[in-house]
Amino acid sequence: MYIGPVTVIDEDRADALFHALADRTRRDIMRRVLAGEHSVTALAGKYDVSFAAVQKHVAVLEKAGLLTKRRSGREQLASGDVTAVRSVAAMLTELEQVWRGRVARIDELISAEQDEENRPCP
Repeated sequence: MYIGPVTVIDEDRADALFHALADRTRRDIMRRVLAGEHSVTALAGKYDVSFAAVQKHVAVLEKAGLLTKRRSGREQLASGDVTAVRSVAAMLTELEQVWRGRVARIDELISAEQDEENRPCP
């Protein structure tokens, strides 16, 4: 199954998204900010890492486009971007379709080989 041309921009976007989601803490941050807006300070209080480490995690998620930040007074507030998360889900669905197509083709080849082996000799 051919899914069409993939551009470098698509690949770079996929790399950024999956890199951002590859870390357990960042995935947990995403769960929290998708449920509602959180200050970076409040997020930092949820983890056994430094405030600076949480800021870096938030920055990676923001760079990947998975969350947005806005300033309210002295606080930075983070919100999850549902559309970006859906794009990750779409990428995974696309990859699943490719793999299902490959598995189906392998099954066809195995079945054809077995049919050939079970065919009586003339």
